[in-house]
Amino acid sequence: MTHRPPPGRRADYAAFVAHTTRWNDNDVYGHLNNVVHYALFDSTVNGWLIDRGLLDPVGGAQIGLVAETGCRYHGEMGYPDRISAGLRVARLGSSSVRYEVGLFRNDDDTAAAEGFFVHVYVDAATRRPAPLSPALRAALETLVRPGAG
Repeated sequence: MTHRPPPGRRADYAAFVAHTTRWNDNDVYGHLNNVVHYALFDSTVNGWLIDRGLLDPVGGAQIGLVAETGCRYHGEMGYPDRISAGLRVARLGSSSVRYEVGLFRNDDDTAAAEGFFVHVYVDAATRRPAPLSPALRAALETLVRPGAG
């Protein structure tokens, strides 16, 4: 049996993005449906990039495509919770990034869920891998956390 790491804490993450839950985010069991967690991961990563002018999903020369994703659930969340999404970079390659996101319910210090996306950055026109731009790399380096991943 493998040892499951304990949930992360807020201090383990480099940046935070606030999200609000919606009435229709709850499933029949009365908690956040698992698909909503993935939408929050996606919104956290891409929102952070867009806010810093590092991603233009419509007209940009480079985009990140998801190569792998996953989630570990530690506790329940649901409407009307406020969610703080912690963001960090666990691995930074020449054209790929492993983003990790912790979802924190209300003022909790322990993550209710933790997920990751591995993005491979590609030329938007050819869809072929391309090295991270210097501006993107510099911004992502501010999110790197030792021991993550």
